[in-house]
Amino acid sequence: MTTVATTADKSRPRGRPREFDMDTALGKALAVFSERGYHAASISELTDAMELTSGSVYKAFRDKRGIFIAAFDRYRKIRRALLDARLEKVGTGREKVRELLVSYAVSSHGETGRRGCLVVGSANELAIFDEEAAQRVSAAFADNETHLAGLIRLGQSDGSIDAGLDTVSTARTLLCLTAGMRIVGKTGRSETDMAAVAEAALKLLT
Repeated sequence: MTTVATTADKSRPRGRPREFDMDTALGKALAVFSERGYHAASISELTDAMELTSGSVYKAFRDKRGIFIAAFDRYRKIRRALLDARLEKVGTGREKVRELLVSYAVSSHGETGRRGCLVVGSANELAIFDEEAAQRVSAAFADNETHLAGLIRLGQSDGSIDAGLDTVSTARTLLCLTAGMRIVGKTGRSETDMAAVAEAALKLLT
């Protein structure tokens, strides 16, 4: 658990700052940014969701952009850890690609689907106007593409994916498809709808 010291609390002895759990606060900020987007999310909405005073927020993050950058990094870390844990449960490259696609299908319906993906949303909102955000978005997409390519190569080496498949173009196609799933998921698609997309995408590997 990461704690951050904020403004002094008068109920405590002088010199002992109040602390808050950084991960918990960023998790709540993530929900606001994912649903509202960067520009529509206000500082008041963020502070209310994070259950912090504006003074505490400004001291820890300086401004809304600071909250967003920290939340973005936290989001990427959580998503990758959850995905890695899911992929560890299956063996072949094809099975791993299928699990990855299914995980996107699960994230692209219901409440999670309506909130959308912070990476995809950031690409739309900030990548053109904010260099640091653009670099993070670009790195996130590049990392996802590299990850997909690695899974495809694994499948080619274990015989579960066609060895003649163009690894780079297929990985890029799946990257575009998974990003698109998160966009379409914001329109209220059902679990069945998105699961069918995942199964159709798997046919690209044959």
